[in-house]
Amino acid sequence: MDAATEAFVAHRNLLFTVAYEMLGSAADAEDVLQETWLRWIAVDLAAVREPRAYLVRATTRQALVRLRTLSRRRETYVGPWLPEPLLTTRDVAEDVELADSVSTAMLLVLETLAPTERAVFVLREVFAVDYAEIAAAVDKSPAAVRQIAHRARAHVAARRPRAEQGTVPAAESRRALAAFRLAAETGDLRELLDMLAPDVVLVGDGGGVRTAATAPVSGADAVGATLSAGLPELGRRATLEWLLVNGSPALLVRIDGEVDDVVTVRVDDGLISALYVVRNPEKLSRIGYETRITRA
Repeated sequence: MDAATEAFVAHRNLLFTVAYEMLGSAADAEDVLQETWLRWIAVDLAAVREPRAYLVRATTRQALVRLRTLSRRRETYVGPWLPEPLLTTRDVAEDVELADSVSTAMLLVLETLAPTERAVFVLREVFAVDYAEIAAAVDKSPAAVRQIAHRARAHVAARRPRAEQGTVPAAESRRALAAFRLAAETGDLRELLDMLAPDVVLVGDGGGVRTAATAPVSGADAVGATLSAGLPELGRRATLEWLLVNGSPALLVRIDGEVDDVVTVRVDDGLISALYVVRNPEKLSRIGYETRITRA
């Protein structure tokens, strides 16, 4: 392995996570890493004092370019947008801060930030990159970056879930999803409905390709009615498997052996405050491939 490849491989997980948290898409994060790699192998390594800083800067710049393009596309996205589910390891789930930062709930909060604010927040709050490095990555002065970081922190603090994902034991999320699975497999929804918070929200992302509500469904009565109408039919056709997705337990739903959707939850004060269902096939191809490899 040559020096350039060795340095890139050593920091690849960090670079991917930076790109994914900025974009909410594993596929786009991989494209960003490919662009970063092509630029990296053209660099004179003798002139690079700190490979990690250089690679983070290059990845951030590429992610910002792509994020601005994606932001325009999402303005015409059909129905609610959810991040692409990311299959994660137990190590990620056990890292409280990292699990929180890649959770669906947090990525939805980050989606409300402007591109530069999102980059600064991710680099500073998640990866503790110093202000001078961030300034070089986003082409701002360190003083400006400090102001952006302060503004982004306040924005996220005002919008993040009541209970941070990292403070919610995985057992609570798993218990909520177990009730969802029981309801699908048996048609008995009593336990699941009892776990719905009064202000629960059901968000489905079909991307205009698969059937999903074109707006979030809000309130325990409305969500309960939606689940009561759909889960018994789903259970007759589907198999449900446990996964770790975005740092938390999740259910992978297959119909006739093919991935149909991924279900995750947000739990606050022991009740389900949000149900997230990703059905857009473009967002499921990667996780479908990875689970097939795992099963093989």
